[in-house]
Amino acid sequence: MSRMIDLIRASALPSNLMMAASKGSLSVPPQEMLEILVHLANHNKIFGQQAKFTLASWDENVSRAAAANAATPKEVLQYMISPHNLRPVLLPALLSNPAVAEDALVTLASAASHDICEVMYASDRVRKSEKVIQALRSNPRLFKGESASPRAEDAISATPAAAAEPVAQATSTMVGPGPGGATSVAESTIHDVLEETHSEVPVPGDVLEEGILAYFNEHAQEIASDGNKEFQPIGGFYEELVPSVDDILAAPVIETASPAGAAVKQSPVIKKPVARQAQERGSALQKISKLDIKGRIQLAMKGTKEERSLLVRDGTKIVALAVLESPKISDGEVEKIASQKNVLEAVLRGIPIKRRFAKNYAIVRNLVFNPRTPLDLSLTLVKNLLVNDLKNLSGNKEVSETVRKVALRMLKTKTEKR
Repeated sequence: MSRMIDLIRASALPSNLMMAASKGSLSVPPQEMLEILVHLANHNKIFGQQAKFTLASWDENVSRAAAANAATPKEVLQYMISPHNLRPVLLPALLSNPAVAEDALVTLASAASHDICEVMYASDRVRKSEKVIQALRSNPRLFKGESASPRAEDAISATPAAAAEPVAQATSTMVGPGPGGATSVAESTIHDVLEETHSEVPVPGDVLEEGILAYFNEHAQEIASDGNKEFQPIGGFYEELVPSVDDILAAPVIETASPAGAAVKQSPVIKKPVARQAQERGSALQKISKLDIKGRIQLAMKGTKEERSLLVRDGTKIVALAVLESPKISDGEVEKIASQKNVLEAVLRGIPIKRRFAKNYAIVRNLVFNPRTPLDLSLTLVKNLLVNDLKNLSGNKEVSETVRKVALRMLKTKTEKR
């Protein structure tokens, strides 16, 4: 007796059953249903997109079991490990599955985001594979070519003995405030290295100049009418000039001996990196405050990450939107912007208009969870969320009640399908 997957491969089913298949509604074993969905996603132009949506929210336990099972069809494993389709929650199971080809891990390592790289680095299999390690080294979102620091090279080139322990459990040498807040040297190193993915993208000067001129021409009328507006960030200036409460709470408390010999706790001391960041921010604010609108637009396109983080909050819309037009801006920066409450609604609307950002799940999720995001935009994007995020969103009191209700309804629909 033929399996349903064989009938689908032979195009022997009517369209109504094919649609049911793309929604995961056929009465077949879960393993075969996954195989059917992947086949449709890969090979069917009519029902493939629906199959992809279904796979993105397929039952987590069933998906994880398939990801860990060496008997799972190779096409299914290849789909799951693909950078375009990967569900991060399945990655540990996929990495430990010997049936997942090493070449597939190499492909993922060379294109993965910093979060995915971090999980890969914690895998024994990855640490023991020279090919995958080389792919991590070549990842342009992780390292800046040959300029990667020696510390970064050391972190990726871990010895077999060090590779035996995941990063999250490395506790040989501690830095930071001690138990409860301690971080291993190995862990802090890889976090520092991975954080580079949030650095600005290097762009040739001529490309920047062309982009600026095009932006000036496109918004000439607005620039002419708003030309005298000074920089007024949404949320005001003061918060930019002092360390945040989180920075202060994170600073270590220094104990000194009193004349009587008893230990006396002094006020927290702000760490040098925090102080340096505050200094850089103050310097950037001074620079920005002296510029007219054209100058701020140019800086938004050509400036540093710090300068962009300030200019995206500019109360003048054409300046704030210019930040999103900068070819130097990284996905990590946009992820942060998407969750900010102190930006214009126009900025939040402008993010998903760009295909690059609309394809980034973390950015879409941040937009939906941001109470500042316009209601119509949130309702448009919420359909893209995975089940766990829908569950969290449905109970999030910060967002609109309408968004919560839609999330709950979609959650029930997706769970009932299974």
